[in-house]
Amino acid sequence: MAGKTITRADLSESVYRKVGLSRNESAELVESLLDEISTCLVEGDSVKLSSFGTFVVRSKNERIGRNPKTGEEVPILPRRVLVFKPSNVMKEKVNKRLD
Repeated sequence: MAGKTITRADLSESVYRKVGLSRNESAELVESLLDEISTCLVEGDSVKLSSFGTFVVRSKNERIGRNPKTGEEVPILPRRVLVFKPSNVMKEKVNKRLD
């Protein structure tokens, strides 16, 4: 699966092949997992997947930005952003590909 975007269908197919659930059960499992992660993040909780990484929602305050075309200062409204921090195990796996 390297070199392409992984879709829900790809994840479902992988679960189907490796776990042995039916295709429908595999798709439901993937959907359920992604829904649970999304729900936790929307509620402001962090999601930690051991040996993979942590998803955290951070709040950003209002600040002044600059339009690069005109140079005009514009306010950037407060917002929440999703941040992913990979685990050390994941970092090592990714960096081994460079060796």
